Amino acid sequence: MRGPSMSQPFLLAPIAECAPGPPGAQVRLAVLGARGVGKSAMIVRFLTKRFIGDYEPNTGNLYSRLVHLEGDHVAVQIQDTPGCIQVQEDCVQVLDSLSRCAKWAEGFLLVYSITDYSSYQSVRPLYQHIRKVHPDARTPVIIVGNKADLLHARQVQAKEGLQLANELGSLFLEISTSDDSQGVCDVFQYLCKEVSKLQHTGSADRRRSSIIPRPRSPNMQDLKRRFKQALSSKVK
Repeated sequence: MRGPSMSQPFLLAPIAECAPGPPGAQVRLAVLGARGVGKSAMIVRFLTKRFIGDYEPNTGNLYSRLVHLEGDHVAVQIQDTPGCIQVQEDCVQVLDSLSRCAKWAEGFLLVYSITDYSSYQSVRPLYQHIRKVHPDARTPVIIVGNKADLLHARQVQAKEGLQLANELGSLFLEISTSDDSQGVCDVFQYLCKEVSKLQHTGSADRRRSSIIPRPRSPNMQDLKRRFKQALSSKVK
């Protein structure tokens, strides 16, 4: 994704928000990564099927849309984030916006550009911070190598992305937001499904934990035994 064009005005049609859905029919996703990796373009590509290459610096937009998911309509909220991590001499600064976003979201896309090795290096600390907020390893995280069409400018090999994903226990995909609309949709659809499955699992766990077993009523033999014990203690 190129930087904002100075010769043309920034134009982006607003994405209509959906009405709040019923409980359990809402999925909250966050797209994280270094600046300029194509996060905003990915989200807009998924929601509108259009690719727009020029963006103003992102201040953290929240998009809402009804998405058809396995026969149901699910209200999907996607948090777009600014370049919220800085890597300087192996020192990582995590901004407050990242912490708030990590607490809010239920599923994550960690995006880097295959043309920018420093953006690849920012993925691990992002993942580690998410796991501090969500220590349950079931929280779905997908690592995405974007701009796969720019092979002539590649700085990060696919095997490096795959190796990192294996080390972190995450899924890895390379996509081209500009050339592959279906690939972008597949990534978001998969993440929505994983979050939805986790929601249903959590609901089932809560239902089971809310069932308190009734105390066993004493039967006649128990009452006779207790009566004999009480009587013998009085005789002594």
